[in-house]
Amino acid sequence: MTTPVAQRPFVLSAPAAPVERHGNVDLHLPAGTGPAPAVVIVHGAPLPPDVPDPRDWMLYRGYGALLAERGLVAALISYQVADLSALPATADDIAAMVEQVRADPRVDPDRVVLWFFSGGGLFAADWLRVPPPWLRGIALTYPLLIPLPGWEIDPRFLPVDALGSGADVPLVLTRAGRDIPPVLAGIEAFLAAATTHGRPVQVIEVPDGQHSFDILDHTPQSETAVLAARDAVLDLLDAG
Repeated sequence: MTTPVAQRPFVLSAPAAPVERHGNVDLHLPAGTGPAPAVVIVHGAPLPPDVPDPRDWMLYRGYGALLAERGLVAALISYQVADLSALPATADDIAAMVEQVRADPRVDPDRVVLWFFSGGGLFAADWLRVPPPWLRGIALTYPLLIPLPGWEIDPRFLPVDALGSGADVPLVLTRAGRDIPPVLAGIEAFLAAATTHGRPVQVIEVPDGQHSFDILDHTPQSETAVLAARDAVLDLLDAG
């Protein structure tokens, strides 16, 4: 029997951090005192309604522990996309959750990275177009950057087009070489547009990785890629 996605183990292990649930936001808290930089993790979408809350998936809890271990506040947010027409309202909800994280006294509100996974990548467009001054960078892991075939979405959610806004924010992208064709096509279009607009992107390659390689491919290559992405986020935040 296939293991449900929520129960598939993360490719790396790190000591579990204290976790606090505040509405639709889970905070994985580091040791130490004083405001810490934060990483807001935006999970994939849309998800079937019967799937457990992504904050409880071993995948995202693994990333939360990995970040907290290095002194960051990892904020795992939860949202639902019932249908594609709900993207604008959901984007507003995500923005409100980001502000909730920044308002926490344990967070340095001027040192935040947003980390988008899979279908959550479409929500990166707003932040690419008009990055706020506190946004230190955007990370993208096996991101969906163009709509899947047959999807009709608001042009607001086209990250490839958002790169032409003239704004600038550091970018890190993890590409799985065996990802599904629409995701790979979107990444190719995104990287081409980034080159056209003079937007450098740090690309972390996982040549043999599938979509969700960080729970599906328990290999040294996957482990190396996850650690490289984490270290790139640390560099964006100057967290060391």
